[in-house]
Amino acid sequence: MDVVPQGLVLRGRSQTQVNNSIHQPPGTKGGCVQLSELTKEYGGIRAVDDVSVDIAAGEFVTVLGPSGSGKTTVLMMIAGLTEPSAGSIAIGGRDITHLRPQHRNLGVVFQSYALFPHLTVAENIEFPLRMRRRSETEVRRKVKDMLDLVRLPNIAQRVPGELSGGQQQRVALARALIFDPPVLLLDEPLSALDKKLRESMQFELRELHRKLGVTVINVTHDQTEALVMSDRVIIMRDGRVVQSGSPSELYEHPKSSFVADFLGTSNFLKGELQKSRDTDESSLVTLGGLRCRAPQAAQGLKGPARLMIRPERIVLNVPAATQEHFAGRIAEIAYTGDLIRYRVALNDRDVIDVTLQNKSGHLPQSSIGSDVTVGWSLEDVHVFVESTTE
Repeated sequence: MDVVPQGLVLRGRSQTQVNNSIHQPPGTKGGCVQLSELTKEYGGIRAVDDVSVDIAAGEFVTVLGPSGSGKTTVLMMIAGLTEPSAGSIAIGGRDITHLRPQHRNLGVVFQSYALFPHLTVAENIEFPLRMRRRSETEVRRKVKDMLDLVRLPNIAQRVPGELSGGQQQRVALARALIFDPPVLLLDEPLSALDKKLRESMQFELRELHRKLGVTVINVTHDQTEALVMSDRVIIMRDGRVVQSGSPSELYEHPKSSFVADFLGTSNFLKGELQKSRDTDESSLVTLGGLRCRAPQAAQGLKGPARLMIRPERIVLNVPAATQEHFAGRIAEIAYTGDLIRYRVALNDRDVIDVTLQNKSGHLPQSSIGSDVTVGWSLEDVHVFVESTTE
Protein backbone atom coordinates (compact mmCIF):
# COMPACT_ATOMS: atom_id res chain seq x y z
CA MET A 1 0.00 0.00 0.00
CA ASP A 2 1.41 3.40 -0.93
CA VAL A 3 1.78 6.28 1.45
CA VAL A 4 -1.51 8.18 1.54
CA PRO A 5 -1.47 11.76 2.85
CA GLN A 6 -4.88 11.63 4.49
CA GLY A 7 -6.95 8.91 6.23
CA LEU A 8 -5.68 5.57 5.03
CA VAL A 9 -8.11 2.75 4.42
CA LEU A 10 -5.90 -0.30 4.63
CA ARG A 11 -7.60 -3.54 3.80
CA GLY A 12 -4.84 -5.88 2.58
CA ARG A 13 -7.47 -8.09 0.90
CA SER A 14 -10.21 -7.87 -1.69
CA GLN A 15 -13.48 -6.47 -0.40
CA THR A 16 -15.12 -9.85 -1.03
CA GLN A 17 -12.60 -11.53 1.27
CA VAL A 18 -13.17 -8.86 3.88
CA ASN A 19 -16.94 -9.29 3.74
CA ASN A 20 -16.59 -13.06 4.02
CA SER A 21 -14.28 -12.76 7.04
CA ILE A 22 -16.56 -10.53 9.13
CA HIS A 23 -18.16 -13.64 10.60
CA GLN A 24 -15.75 -16.20 12.02
CA PRO A 25 -15.23 -19.08 9.55
CA PRO A 26 -16.05 -22.58 10.81
CA GLY A 27 -13.05 -24.23 12.47
CA THR A 28 -11.22 -20.95 13.05
CA LYS A 29 -10.73 -19.95 16.69
CA GLY A 30 -9.49 -16.45 15.94
CA GLY A 31 -11.77 -13.48 15.43
CA CYS A 32 -11.43 -10.88 12.67
CA VAL A 33 -10.60 -7.34 13.77
CA GLN A 34 -11.76 -4.16 12.04
CA LEU A 35 -10.42 -0.72 12.85
CA SER A 36 -12.38 2.03 11.13
CA GLU A 37 -11.07 5.61 10.98
CA LEU A 38 -9.50 5.14 14.39
CA THR A 39 -8.14 8.38 15.88
CA LYS A 40 -6.65 9.39 19.21
CA GLU A 41 -5.84 12.99 20.15
CA TYR A 42 -3.90 14.31 23.11
CA GLY A 43 -4.20 18.06 23.56
CA GLY A 44 -4.89 18.66 19.89
CA ILE A 45 -2.03 16.37 18.74
CA ARG A 46 -3.05 13.22 16.88
CA ALA A 47 -1.15 10.22 18.22
CA VAL A 48 -3.23 7.99 15.90
CA ASP A 49 -4.58 9.61 12.76
CA ASP A 50 -7.61 8.13 10.98
CA VAL A 51 -6.37 4.53 10.68
CA SER A 52 -8.54 1.83 9.08
CA VAL A 53 -7.27 -1.76 9.10
CA ASP A 54 -8.85 -5.17 8.56
CA ILE A 55 -7.21 -8.20 10.19
CA ALA A 56 -8.45 -11.64 9.17
CA ALA A 57 -9.45 -14.34 11.63
CA GLY A 58 -6.39 -16.36 12.60
CA GLU A 59 -3.89 -13.88 11.15
CA PHE A 60 -0.65 -12.96 12.95
CA VAL A 61 -0.13 -9.23 12.43
CA THR A 62 2.70 -7.12 13.82
CA VAL A 63 2.44 -3.35 14.10
CA LEU A 64 5.92 -1.92 13.71
CA GLY A 65 7.21 1.61 13.96
CA PRO A 66 9.59 3.99 15.71
CA SER A 67 8.88 5.56 19.09
CA GLY A 68 5.95 7.95 18.83
CA SER A 69 4.51 6.31 15.71
CA GLY A 70 1.22 5.43 17.46
CA LYS A 71 1.57 1.64 17.41
CA THR A 72 1.17 1.14 21.17
CA THR A 73 -1.75 3.58 21.29
CA VAL A 74 -3.54 1.49 18.65
CA LEU A 75 -3.02 -1.65 20.76
CA MET A 76 -4.23 0.09 23.93
CA MET A 77 -7.40 1.24 22.14
CA ILE A 78 -8.10 -2.32 20.97
CA ALA A 79 -7.54 -3.58 24.52
CA GLY A 80 -9.91 -0.94 25.90
CA LEU A 81 -7.24 0.73 28.04
CA THR A 82 -7.35 3.93 25.96
CA GLU A 83 -10.56 5.58 24.72
CA PRO A 84 -10.55 6.54 21.00
CA SER A 85 -11.23 10.16 20.10
CA ALA A 86 -13.01 8.97 16.95
CA GLY A 87 -13.57 5.83 14.91
CA SER A 88 -14.64 2.31 15.82
CA ILE A 89 -13.28 -1.13 16.72
CA ALA A 90 -15.08 -4.37 15.89
CA ILE A 91 -14.16 -8.00 16.61
CA GLY A 92 -16.02 -10.74 14.79
CA GLY A 93 -18.44 -8.12 13.49
CA ARG A 94 -19.33 -6.90 17.02
CA ASP A 95 -18.65 -3.26 17.89
CA ILE A 96 -16.51 -3.14 21.06
CA THR A 97 -15.39 0.48 20.82
CA HIS A 98 -16.84 1.55 24.16
CA LEU A 99 -16.86 -1.73 26.06
CA ARG A 100 -14.87 -2.03 29.27
CA PRO A 101 -11.65 -4.07 28.91
CA GLN A 102 -13.04 -6.99 30.95
CA HIS A 103 -16.00 -7.29 28.60
CA ARG A 104 -13.93 -7.55 25.40
CA ASN A 105 -12.77 -11.14 25.99
CA LEU A 106 -9.24 -10.42 24.75
CA GLY A 107 -6.00 -12.04 25.85
CA VAL A 108 -3.25 -9.51 26.61
CA VAL A 109 0.45 -10.03 27.36
CA PHE A 110 2.28 -6.91 28.49
CA GLN A 111 5.99 -6.17 28.24
CA SER A 112 6.33 -6.58 32.03
CA TYR A 113 4.24 -9.83 31.99
CA ALA A 114 2.21 -8.42 34.98
CA LEU A 115 2.15 -11.71 36.91
CA PHE A 116 0.85 -11.70 40.49
CA PRO A 117 4.03 -12.16 42.58
CA HIS A 118 2.22 -13.68 45.61
CA LEU A 119 0.40 -16.35 43.56
CA THR A 120 1.81 -19.61 42.27
CA VAL A 121 2.17 -20.31 38.57
CA ALA A 122 -1.01 -22.39 38.61
CA GLU A 123 -2.91 -19.65 40.45
CA ASN A 124 -1.70 -17.03 37.98
CA ILE A 125 -2.76 -19.08 34.98
CA GLU A 126 -6.15 -20.04 36.37
CA PHE A 127 -7.04 -16.50 37.44
CA PRO A 128 -9.12 -15.65 34.30
CA LEU A 129 -11.17 -18.84 34.76
CA ARG A 130 -11.75 -18.10 38.46
CA MET A 131 -13.06 -14.66 37.50
CA ARG A 132 -15.43 -16.36 35.05
CA ARG A 133 -16.59 -18.78 37.79
CA ARG A 134 -15.64 -21.92 35.85
CA SER A 135 -15.91 -25.31 37.56
CA GLU A 136 -13.03 -26.72 39.59
CA THR A 137 -12.74 -29.66 37.20
CA GLU A 138 -12.42 -27.37 34.16
CA VAL A 139 -9.91 -25.12 35.94
CA ARG A 140 -7.60 -27.99 36.87
CA ARG A 141 -7.82 -29.55 33.40
CA LYS A 142 -7.17 -26.34 31.53
CA VAL A 143 -4.27 -25.29 33.76
CA LYS A 144 -2.60 -28.64 33.09
CA ASP A 145 -3.28 -28.31 29.35
CA MET A 146 -1.83 -24.79 29.24
CA LEU A 147 1.29 -25.75 31.19
CA ASP A 148 1.84 -28.60 28.72
CA LEU A 149 1.22 -26.26 25.79
CA VAL A 150 3.87 -23.76 26.92
CA ARG A 151 6.26 -26.58 27.90
CA LEU A 152 6.28 -25.89 31.64
CA PRO A 153 4.58 -29.00 33.07
CA ASN A 154 6.50 -29.18 36.36
CA ILE A 155 6.45 -25.64 37.78
CA ALA A 156 2.80 -25.22 38.81
CA GLN A 157 3.63 -24.58 42.49
CA ARG A 158 6.47 -22.11 41.98
CA VAL A 159 6.00 -18.34 42.30
CA PRO A 160 7.07 -15.83 39.58
CA GLY A 161 10.16 -14.76 41.55
CA GLU A 162 11.55 -18.28 41.17
CA LEU A 163 11.24 -18.25 37.37
CA SER A 164 13.53 -17.06 34.58
CA GLY A 165 12.41 -14.32 32.21
CA GLY A 166 11.53 -16.83 29.52
CA GLN A 167 9.47 -18.92 31.95
CA GLN A 168 7.59 -15.85 33.17
CA GLN A 169 6.81 -14.94 29.59
CA ARG A 170 5.35 -18.40 28.95
CA VAL A 171 3.25 -18.22 32.11
CA ALA A 172 1.88 -14.84 30.99
CA LEU A 173 1.01 -16.38 27.61
CA ALA A 174 -0.72 -19.34 29.27
CA ARG A 175 -2.79 -16.99 31.43
CA ALA A 176 -3.77 -14.90 28.40
CA LEU A 177 -4.83 -17.96 26.39
CA ILE A 178 -6.52 -20.18 28.99
CA PHE A 179 -10.03 -18.78 28.40
CA ASP A 180 -9.79 -19.24 24.60
CA PRO A 181 -9.87 -15.57 23.54
CA PRO A 182 -10.53 -14.89 19.85
CA VAL A 183 -7.74 -12.27 19.79
CA LEU A 184 -4.38 -12.17 21.57
CA LEU A 185 -2.68 -8.77 22.01
CA LEU A 186 1.08 -8.72 22.56
CA ASP A 187 2.81 -5.55 23.78
CA GLU A 188 6.59 -5.95 23.21
CA PRO A 189 6.40 -9.44 24.80
CA LEU A 190 10.02 -10.43 24.10
CA SER A 191 11.85 -7.18 24.79
CA ALA A 192 12.93 -8.16 28.33
CA LEU A 193 14.63 -11.37 27.17
CA ASP A 194 18.26 -11.81 26.16
CA LYS A 195 19.11 -12.14 22.46
CA LYS A 196 19.33 -15.95 22.22
CA LEU A 197 16.18 -16.55 24.26
CA ARG A 198 14.32 -13.87 22.32
CA GLU A 199 15.20 -15.56 19.03
CA SER A 200 14.10 -18.95 20.38
CA MET A 201 10.79 -17.55 21.67
CA GLN A 202 10.03 -16.00 18.27
CA PHE A 203 9.76 -19.48 16.77
CA GLU A 204 7.88 -20.84 19.78
CA LEU A 205 5.28 -18.08 19.56
CA ARG A 206 4.88 -18.74 15.85
CA GLU A 207 4.38 -22.46 16.52
CA LEU A 208 1.89 -21.68 19.29
CA HIS A 209 -0.07 -19.46 16.92
CA ARG A 210 -0.28 -22.24 14.33
CA LYS A 211 -1.54 -24.72 16.93
CA LEU A 212 -4.23 -22.46 18.37
CA GLY A 213 -5.41 -20.49 15.33
CA VAL A 214 -5.98 -17.41 17.47
CA THR A 215 -5.75 -13.94 15.87
CA VAL A 216 -2.59 -12.22 17.11
CA ILE A 217 -1.84 -8.49 17.09
CA ASN A 218 1.74 -7.89 18.14
CA VAL A 219 3.38 -4.50 18.76
CA THR A 220 7.15 -4.22 18.63
CA HIS A 221 10.06 -2.03 17.59
CA ASP A 222 12.16 -5.12 16.81
CA GLN A 223 12.37 -5.56 13.03
CA THR A 224 13.66 -9.13 13.14
CA GLU A 225 10.84 -10.16 15.47
CA ALA A 226 8.29 -8.66 13.08
CA LEU A 227 9.77 -10.41 10.03
CA VAL A 228 10.15 -13.83 11.68
CA MET A 229 6.78 -14.08 13.42
CA SER A 230 4.24 -12.30 11.23
CA ASP A 231 1.89 -13.15 8.39
CA ARG A 232 1.62 -9.40 7.80
CA VAL A 233 3.49 -6.35 9.06
CA ILE A 234 1.90 -2.92 9.39
CA ILE A 235 4.39 -0.05 9.53
CA MET A 236 3.32 3.17 11.24
CA ARG A 237 4.79 6.65 11.23
CA ASP A 238 3.44 9.80 12.90
CA GLY A 239 0.16 8.11 13.77
CA ARG A 240 -0.53 6.76 10.29
CA VAL A 241 -0.03 3.48 8.46
CA VAL A 242 2.51 3.98 5.69
CA GLN A 243 2.72 0.44 4.31
CA SER A 244 1.35 -3.02 4.99
CA GLY A 245 2.25 -6.39 3.55
CA SER A 246 3.97 -9.70 4.07
CA PRO A 247 7.50 -9.51 5.54
CA SER A 248 9.08 -10.31 2.17
CA GLU A 249 6.89 -7.79 0.34
CA LEU A 250 7.87 -4.96 2.67
CA TYR A 251 11.57 -5.82 2.64
CA GLU A 252 11.84 -6.45 -1.11
CA HIS A 253 9.43 -3.73 -2.30
CA PRO A 254 9.37 -0.75 0.10
CA LYS A 255 7.09 2.03 -1.12
CA SER A 256 9.07 4.86 0.47
CA SER A 257 12.59 5.60 1.63
CA PHE A 258 11.25 5.70 5.20
CA VAL A 259 10.11 2.06 4.99
CA ALA A 260 13.34 1.04 3.24
CA ASP A 261 15.43 2.77 5.89
CA PHE A 262 13.35 1.57 8.85
CA LEU A 263 13.09 -2.10 7.87
CA GLY A 264 16.51 -3.70 7.67
CA THR A 265 19.75 -2.00 6.64
CA SER A 266 19.96 0.10 3.50
CA ASN A 267 22.47 2.11 1.54
CA PHE A 268 21.26 5.44 0.19
CA LEU A 269 23.05 7.44 -2.48
CA LYS A 270 21.67 10.95 -2.79
CA GLY A 271 21.62 12.81 -6.07
CA GLU A 272 19.61 14.00 -9.06
CA LEU A 273 17.69 11.87 -11.54
CA GLN A 274 18.77 12.79 -15.06
CA LYS A 275 18.20 11.46 -18.56
CA SER A 276 21.17 10.29 -20.59
CA ARG A 277 22.17 12.51 -23.50
CA ASP A 278 22.57 9.52 -25.81
CA THR A 279 19.60 7.37 -24.72
CA ASP A 280 16.26 7.74 -22.95
CA GLU A 281 17.67 5.90 -19.95
CA SER A 282 17.49 7.68 -16.59
CA SER A 283 20.37 7.69 -14.14
CA LEU A 284 20.97 9.10 -10.69
CA VAL A 285 23.98 11.39 -10.55
CA THR A 286 25.19 11.24 -6.96
CA LEU A 287 26.59 14.04 -4.84
CA GLY A 288 30.02 12.53 -5.44
CA GLY A 289 29.56 12.51 -9.22
CA LEU A 290 28.77 8.82 -9.82
CA ARG A 291 26.26 8.07 -12.55
CA CYS A 292 24.13 5.10 -11.39
CA ARG A 293 21.63 3.61 -13.78
CA ALA A 294 18.05 3.65 -12.49
CA PRO A 295 15.83 0.54 -12.63
CA GLN A 296 12.95 0.31 -15.08
CA ALA A 297 10.41 1.44 -12.47
CA ALA A 298 12.23 4.79 -12.09
CA GLN A 299 12.47 5.60 -15.81
CA GLY A 300 10.81 8.92 -16.58
CA LEU A 301 11.18 10.26 -13.04
CA LYS A 302 13.30 13.34 -12.41
CA GLY A 303 14.52 15.65 -9.69
CA PRO A 304 16.26 15.10 -6.35
CA ALA A 305 16.17 11.41 -5.40
CA ARG A 306 17.82 8.66 -3.40
CA LEU A 307 19.01 5.35 -4.77
CA MET A 308 18.72 2.47 -2.31
CA ILE A 309 20.43 -0.91 -2.32
CA ARG A 310 20.64 -3.47 0.48
CA PRO A 311 24.19 -4.27 1.72
CA GLU A 312 23.72 -8.03 1.17
CA ARG A 313 22.79 -7.44 -2.50
CA ILE A 314 26.17 -5.85 -3.29
CA VAL A 315 28.95 -8.01 -4.77
CA LEU A 316 32.61 -7.39 -3.97
CA ASN A 317 35.34 -7.81 -6.61
CA VAL A 318 33.21 -9.68 -9.18
CA PRO A 319 32.42 -6.96 -11.77
CA ALA A 320 31.56 -9.48 -14.50
CA ALA A 321 28.66 -10.81 -12.41
CA THR A 322 26.94 -7.42 -12.07
CA GLN A 323 25.13 -4.91 -14.27
CA GLU A 324 26.58 -1.90 -12.48
CA HIS A 325 29.96 -1.60 -10.79
CA PHE A 326 32.26 1.06 -9.37
CA ALA A 327 35.78 1.26 -7.96
CA GLY A 328 36.16 1.99 -4.29
CA ARG A 329 38.43 1.69 -1.26
CA ILE A 330 37.72 -0.20 1.96
CA ALA A 331 37.35 2.22 4.88
CA GLU A 332 36.24 -0.21 7.63
CA ILE A 333 35.84 -3.96 8.22
CA ALA A 334 33.70 -5.56 10.92
CA TYR A 335 33.96 -9.32 11.52
CA THR A 336 30.83 -10.58 13.31
CA GLY A 337 31.29 -14.33 12.92
CA ASP A 338 28.55 -15.28 10.50
CA LEU A 339 28.89 -12.05 8.51
CA ILE A 340 31.66 -9.76 7.32
CA ARG A 341 30.69 -6.13 6.99
CA TYR A 342 32.68 -3.74 4.80
CA ARG A 343 32.36 0.04 4.55
CA VAL A 344 33.53 1.10 1.10
CA ALA A 345 34.24 4.69 0.05
CA LEU A 346 33.42 5.19 -3.64
CA ASN A 347 34.60 8.80 -3.40
CA ASP A 348 34.68 11.56 -0.79
CA ARG A 349 30.86 11.85 -0.73
CA ASP A 350 29.52 8.38 -1.52
CA VAL A 351 30.11 5.61 1.04
CA ILE A 352 28.28 2.26 1.08
CA ASP A 353 28.10 -0.80 3.32
CA VAL A 354 28.60 -4.31 1.93
CA THR A 355 27.61 -7.45 3.85
CA LEU A 356 29.04 -10.82 2.84
CA GLN A 357 28.23 -14.21 4.29
CA ASN A 358 31.18 -15.80 6.06
CA LYS A 359 31.53 -19.04 4.12
CA SER A 360 33.71 -21.87 5.49
CA GLY A 361 34.91 -19.59 8.28
CA HIS A 362 37.31 -17.61 6.10
CA LEU A 363 38.62 -14.29 7.37
CA PRO A 364 38.32 -11.08 5.31
CA GLN A 365 40.79 -11.25 2.46
CA SER A 366 40.77 -7.50 1.86
CA SER A 367 42.19 -5.05 4.36
CA ILE A 368 41.44 -1.46 5.25
CA GLY A 369 42.74 0.76 2.47
CA SER A 370 42.47 -1.97 -0.20
CA ASP A 371 41.14 -1.05 -3.63
CA VAL A 372 37.99 -3.04 -4.49
CA THR A 373 35.16 -3.13 -6.98
CA VAL A 374 31.56 -3.10 -5.81
CA GLY A 375 28.68 -4.06 -8.05
CA TRP A 376 24.98 -4.86 -8.11
CA SER A 377 22.07 -5.85 -10.34
CA LEU A 378 19.53 -3.23 -11.34
CA GLU A 379 16.69 -5.45 -10.13
CA ASP A 380 17.99 -4.90 -6.58
CA VAL A 381 17.96 -1.10 -6.87
CA HIS A 382 15.15 1.17 -5.66
CA VAL A 383 14.87 4.88 -6.40
CA PHE A 384 12.82 7.24 -4.26
CA VAL A 385 12.10 10.77 -5.43
CA GLU A 386 12.67 13.23 -2.59
CA SER A 387 9.62 15.03 -1.24
CA THR A 388 8.72 17.29 1.65
CA THR A 389 6.72 14.46 3.27
CA GLU A 390 9.63 11.99 3.27
